Amino acid sequence: MKKIAFLLFTLFLGVTMAADKKILVVYYSRAGENYGVGTIEKGNTEIVAEMIAEKTGGTLLRVEPAKEYPAKYDDCIAVAKKELAADARPEIKPVAQNPEEFDEIYVGYPVWWGEMPMPMFTFFEKYNLKGKTIHPFVTHEGSGLSGVARLKKATGANVTAGLAIYGHVAQNERDKARKEVEKWLK
Repeated sequence: MKKIAFLLFTLFLGVTMAADKKILVVYYSRAGENYGVGTIEKGNTEIVAEMIAEKTGGTLLRVEPAKEYPAKYDDCIAVAKKELAADARPEIKPVAQNPEEFDEIYVGYPVWWGEMPMPMFTFFEKYNLKGKTIHPFVTHEGSGLSGVARLKKATGANVTAGLAIYGHVAQNERDKARKEVEKWLK
């Protein structure tokens, strides 16, 4: 009986401690014309971010560049390629939450040219996330978890194993994407 009481107490304590953690789901996502899915109203990464926030109870935080990328896909990737080559730090809009106040941070972005979009680097240089736990997730059309190696360097955080979801799956097969998210979160 004591073992059962102890196990129940430990389970309760674990649930309470988990509930006390402040979770942030920060992401960059782009609507408009996207590779493999055509013109979309909601970005692939935003869809996945919302699924993660729903399952974790996390607070959503969108990173937005001060100057939007072009809506046409080819124009957007041309700008992204130039920014990557220049190691640019495009200005971002102010965010509603201070990420430094959170314990765990889920970080999502689309993979552009094998890397995270440069506004994410601007975001990481603006906030001190050293020592935080970061769970990366990306949307892509073949690049997988590209960019995650630089994420650890950019943040100084404890970066866990990430999740890579095809953008066309996030956009057009949401039940399948949701199952991938749930499996990863376990």
